[in-house]
Amino acid sequence: MTVSVNFLLAMVILVLGHGLSAAGETWDMPVPYGDGIFHTVNARAFAADVELGTDGELTITVHSGGSLVRHPQIRNSVRDGLVPIGEVLMSRSGNEDAVFGLDSVPFLATGYGQAERLHKASLPVIEARLAKQGLLLLYAVPWPPQGIYAGREIRTAGDLAGMKFRVYNPATERMAALAGALPAQVEAPDIPAAFASGRVEAMITSPTMGVNTRAWDYVSHYHHTRAALPKNMVIVNRDAFMALAPGVRVAVMEAARRAEARGWAASRKEADGKIAILEEHGMMVVMPDEELMDSFRAIGDAMTEEWAVRAGDAGLGILEAYRRQ
Repeated sequence: MTVSVNFLLAMVILVLGHGLSAAGETWDMPVPYGDGIFHTVNARAFAADVELGTDGELTITVHSGGSLVRHPQIRNSVRDGLVPIGEVLMSRSGNEDAVFGLDSVPFLATGYGQAERLHKASLPVIEARLAKQGLLLLYAVPWPPQGIYAGREIRTAGDLAGMKFRVYNPATERMAALAGALPAQVEAPDIPAAFASGRVEAMITSPTMGVNTRAWDYVSHYHHTRAALPKNMVIVNRDAFMALAPGVRVAVMEAARRAEARGWAASRKEADGKIAILEEHGMMVVMPDEELMDSFRAIGDAMTEEWAVRAGDAGLGILEAYRRQ
């Protein structure tokens, strides 16, 4: 008899959950990134806040680095009730529904102010789409602005042509294709090995991820293009959430509100600090000139138009609301 992967995962989580105390309920929370990443630090602070705010009626155990559930399976695991809560990169669902990929469209929102306005404009649609999947959004926090890492200086987007380019969501895959690069899907923990093996030669990611993966060991240049601020979102299975006592639900939402504010503040602090660390380790930090930015903006404009077509009326409404702010 064949045993399904979902069944095995459910059994593992059930075994882990047998540590429940009589005082309350315990939730397992898979997150994709390591303990040093500020998103994970924020998730642990959120979990501590929930336990304190519920007087121990709900304890959330954070499992970092994809140790319980790998990143590609986290959203479905929460949706299917295998785990009650988890953190995912929002834009990973962009192929399934274009709305989730909006924050990764390059050069649409290139600073925190613009990213906040884009988040506000898209939030009602995001929440409605998640609700159809039986999910509830607790909070969303952006990565610092994305830049280009490579073994040499990139002067125009065309310089990426033919290079093996690490991608992590539909938007980065499309950006690579428009630049003529060769996309390679690589999860965050596997980045150093992918560069070392020659599977990847360049990537777009945050200063945070560059420091966490010791980018100076495998590339020489970081281009501070501020292409986009993609968000991680913490989602909860709606049935699991509604099964909580009313007072516990209120405490969870209050903790989520504080986590979102704390996370945005932490993200703002990350960018400059992590870029400084890249420089300290000998990386060349390139502030892009107009030639480079114009070449990438052309790609961003094309991707915004493509996104609007895929997202339909809802997408056009989001863009109109964003541009009115």
